[in-house]
Amino acid sequence: MEFQKDNTFFSGRLKSVSYALKGALKLITTEHSVMVQFLLGILVTIAGFYFGISKTEWLFQTLAIGLVMSIEGLNTAVEKIADFIHPNYHERIGFIKDIAAGAVFFAALTAIVIGLIIYIPLVF
Repeated sequence: MEFQKDNTFFSGRLKSVSYALKGALKLITTEHSVMVQFLLGILVTIAGFYFGISKTEWLFQTLAIGLVMSIEGLNTAVEKIADFIHPNYHERIGFIKDIAAGAVFFAALTAIVIGLIIYIPLVF
């Protein structure tokens, strides 16, 4: 099957968006870590409405959710590519996967700090 590039601006963009939505749906429905992050994103969004957080807090919260979800997606892609290239355990592949997981850790830690800064004063 040969891939043909769509050179028209509008239909090309529509195809790109449809592929992106398809990928996002695959991430949310097949990857457990992404499912957890997505659920946490929904919960803090509900909390934001409940506590009536400010516009600035919404911006930071939305950015944190997007950051974590994006890095989780990239981590998943790295893991899938690594497993495809070398299905058996290999020390260097493990190192690469650990680095990608570390990126998720930094994003999640950042999101936790943002959440604590927003919600601790509202809860206590």
